[in-house]
Amino acid sequence: MPAPHLLTAELTLTGRIATASNATFLGSIGGTSVVYKPIAGEKPLWDFPDGFLAHREVAAYLVSEVLGWNVVPFTWLRDGPLGEGMVQLWQESDPDQAAVDLVAADDDVPGNGWKHVLEGQDGSGRRVALVHEDTPALRRMAVFDVVVNNADRKGDHILAMADGHRHGVDHGLTFHQDYKLRTVLWGWLGETLTAEERDGIDRIIEGLRGELGRSLDNLLSAEEVASLGARCARLRSAGRFPAPRAEMPAVPWPLF
Repeated sequence: MPAPHLLTAELTLTGRIATASNATFLGSIGGTSVVYKPIAGEKPLWDFPDGFLAHREVAAYLVSEVLGWNVVPFTWLRDGPLGEGMVQLWQESDPDQAAVDLVAADDDVPGNGWKHVLEGQDGSGRRVALVHEDTPALRRMAVFDVVVNNADRKGDHILAMADGHRHGVDHGLTFHQDYKLRTVLWGWLGETLTAEERDGIDRIIEGLRGELGRSLDNLLSAEEVASLGARCARLRSAGRFPAPRAEMPAVPWPLF
């Protein structure tokens, strides 16, 4: 359980992440580094017109906790210098690791601990391939993204930790009741879910009947909560990673 002071002690701002599309700040609570995204700094989105992105970020953390895979760092709602917002524990990733990468298209990457996703051209016209590592930690994140209907799993939204763990961040574009899945993690398309992955989905289905469902009711619409349950049921029944749907872009843009 996170330290109680994170919920009540003063949150001070130490910097701003200028590349974020919504107001995103670095902060400190009693010496603990955090990310703070005030609701007042959210920009309206035509395809996510209802609710708050901060609420979706917290909902994503709650689903991650029920899965039991620690995909999303501790995330909560609290007041801050710019009003109520999402606060998340800062994670110091390993700069020498990358879970997702762009490589020359003729590199023999698949089959060497990596999965091939797609090919294209870079700004100089060179053929490049989008690849990601083939690890249990990243597979679990891919399952999580299907479940929460993540519309924005960019490569830089995956934090490669020094111990091999992978954290996912930036989950404001999740839980839409319509299909919105856009991700760079398509390497396991059609592969059978493992027993661990199926068990995780079962925990969500069960949780929606109890505490998880009650918590999400305070963060998402009734339709979004119902759609979460329906996605879990479909994924559990299919028993394998889904394919992209033709009417939606399969990957976010930019990729990183």
